[in-house]
This record gives sequence, C-alpha cells and structure tokens, in this order.
Amino acid sequence: MPDNRQLSSLEAAMEILNSRAKTWNLVTISRINGNLQEAVLRQALDIIQYRHPRLNSRIIHFRNRFHFLTAGTKKIRLQIVHNLDEEQWQEVVNQEMNQAIDSSKCLMRVVLVPIKSQPKISYLITTLHHAISDGLSSIQLHSEILTYYQRLTSGHTIQKLTTLEPLPPIEKLLPKHTQGWKGNINRFLLLLKLGFQKLYNQPQTLGFEKNAPIHKRSSEIIHRQLHPDLTEKFLQSCQQENTTVQSALCALLMLTVARKIIKANQKSVRVNCLSYLDLRRRLQPAISEENLAVLATSMMGFHTIKRNTSLWEIARKVKQNLEVGIKHGDIFNIVLIAKYLINFCLIFPQQVAATVSVSNIGNVKIPKTYGELELEEISFASSHSLYAGMFVIHVATFQGKMLLNFVFSQPSISRETMEEMVNQVISSIFNLSSNTLHIRGT
Repeated sequence: MPDNRQLSSLEAAMEILNSRAKTWNLVTISRINGNLQEAVLRQALDIIQYRHPRLNSRIIHFRNRFHFLTAGTKKIRLQIVHNLDEEQWQEVVNQEMNQAIDSSKCLMRVVLVPIKSQPKISYLITTLHHAISDGLSSIQLHSEILTYYQRLTSGHTIQKLTTLEPLPPIEKLLPKHTQGWKGNINRFLLLLKLGFQKLYNQPQTLGFEKNAPIHKRSSEIIHRQLHPDLTEKFLQSCQQENTTVQSALCALLMLTVARKIIKANQKSVRVNCLSYLDLRRRLQPAISEENLAVLATSMMGFHTIKRNTSLWEIARKVKQNLEVGIKHGDIFNIVLIAKYLINFCLIFPQQVAATVSVSNIGNVKIPKTYGELELEEISFASSHSLYAGMFVIHVATFQGKMLLNFVFSQPSISRETMEEMVNQVISSIFNLSSNTLHIRGT
C-alpha cells in the first residue's frame, strides 16, 4: 500500500543535509564469515525493501515541500567491490560517506566487499538516508538481511511477507506536552537556553587546521576495537565509578581535546559535548528497533576542565546533566528545534557545533549465527563533512567487543592529528584501572 506523505521538519532537515553537505547519512558495516552469494543477497534486499515502507519510498520536492513517494522507487542498488585487502573496507566506507544519496530514486544503497586474501570473509556496507533511519534500526536491518539470506539458502519457501505498518512523522509520536502553545514556548525557551549557554561558556574546540567551503569538505573514518577483556574492564570501571559508558566516553574525548588545546598560561579549558540518545524506549508506546525511522535525539553539555580535573569527575557531571535533560523533557524538544540548529550550521559553516560528539548504541542484541554465515563484527558511523573541527565517535559493542568509529571532517582536521588523538583515547582506556586520568595525561 502506498504511504505517501510530507516529510516532517526533522526528516526534511536530513534531506537538506544529504543534498547540500553529504552529511549524517548512516553507514553500517558488518564483517561476515561465510560464502556470501551475490544472487541470494540481491533477493534478501528485495525482501527487506518490500517489508519496510520507507525503503520502498523516494523523496521528491513539490510546491516547496519534501514528500515521501512510493511510485517510481528504484531497487536498492547493490555494488560488489572485488580485489581489496583486509583493511581496505575503510576506504569503501570513506567513499560511501562522501557520496550523497540520490533520494529521488531510492533511500538506501549496499556495497559488498569480498576480501581478496580471505575467500570466506566479506564486509557488508549499507548506506541509509538519515531521514528514515538511526543507528539502532540500521544495525537491526543488517540482522534482518542476514536472516532472510539464511532462509533463502536453507530452502525455506518465503510464502507470505508482512509489510510493516508505516510510522507517522516523529512529531506525532512525541508526548503531548511537546505540542500546542505550551510546546512552542518550551522549544523557544530551550533555544534561548542553548544560545545563552554557548555565549556564556564560549567552549573551545579543535578549530580549523584549514578551512574549506561545505562542498569541498569530506568525511573520513578511523576504526579501532577493544578486545573483549578490555571492554569488560572498561564497563566495570564505569559501574564502579557510578557513571555510564556514554558519559565516560564524553569525558575521555573532552579531556583529550583539552590536553591538546590548553596553553601554558591557561588554568582551565571550557568545552562542550553533544551526546546522542535513543528515543524509542522513551516513547509511549515504545517503538521497536526493526521500524526504520530517525528516532534519536541529542543533548548538549557544557563543562570546565581544570588541570586537576579527573575523568570520573567529568563523567559523573555528564551523566547528571543528561539525567536532568531527560527528566525535564529536553530530549523531546531538541528534536523539534533540530532544524534551526542545522540551518545555523549551514548558514555559518565556519562555526564549530561542539567540541566533541558521542553516539553510543551500547550492546548490540542481534544473533551472531545465520545458518552458514557468522556475523563477526558490526558497527556504524555517520558522515560529518559539514561539522568541521569536532572530535566525533560512534560506538557499538557486539559479542563483548567494543567497536569505535572515529569520524572527522577534512581539511579542518588532518588525519595525522586525528590518529594522534584516537591513539590517546585508546591508551587512556588501557590506563583507566591504575590512576585517575588528568588533563596532563596519565
């Protein structure tokens, strides 16, 4: 059944970012052990496109508005890239992050990368328009693709497919207190508060090693992994210090930037952190992860880091600020003002949105085995070419292993600078159990 409707303000903002800045489209990466056949994968993609209304949609611009339209939607594009070595999947991810989605045709594309030196290892890389997906649902979609692949190869006849019920625009899913005149007042006050906090705190950032107009910026990824033993040790440290992994990562990144930018005569550095949070379980009723939609929100926290500030002190403050924002309903209102914040970044591209940005979806609860296929790793990232000068991380934990994708915008941050800071973050995690981390290092 056709599900044509106008895009919500947030969805429309995602389309503007896609077309103008190649930004925030979601790239999800699976490392798969097994003989992944192109023909069967093609069938599995056709099935998931039928099941998900938004995958069977495209976006058109009509009468000054963006609309989802089902008629004329093309098949999900599947590309096979041969003769690549093990680490070269990251080059494919870089290419995907820097290529806008042709939303007039389809809102998803797929690349399969068989590894030349390991015949049974492949990387499945999907790129989804952020107007129809978030990190959680993009990960769940990989599991669904592999599930249908397993059914097809095992000889099971897929007789009847159920199309998922299309979700309404996110504004209609939010609590009633975000709507009407009261909701308008709350959103206006939140905008004022954020503006005042940024003017008052004036957070420092990495800034620009080299500035460039939006169309000449590009995203790159640096991938790191934590061994399961180290991952467990990190989780236990967070629990013992009465904080969360999200908050600890925010503190780690802010401290890393602070160490880099602090001057000899400075006693402290003011920084801020953009934390991304899941809305699905906070809605009534809760929305399943299998429903493709942009159901993530963000919170901005401002912090002053002194030379003797510890990691755990900052982490607990981040946690406290997030809890206050959740309690006051800011996590819902921020969704409704996101378009204004995005427009500001487009109008003033020389401004740095935040010092650091952290998106952690936590423990990925999908199966590891799909018949003869084994899912060894899965992670995600979004392109950030517009958001120059930010230290950005996307985190997922699968089968006890934490996978970290650091994304940066060039030429504002060089790869050399980013790799130096990434190595400091990983080194700091190793050292967490011995001494408290300070601004001067461990």
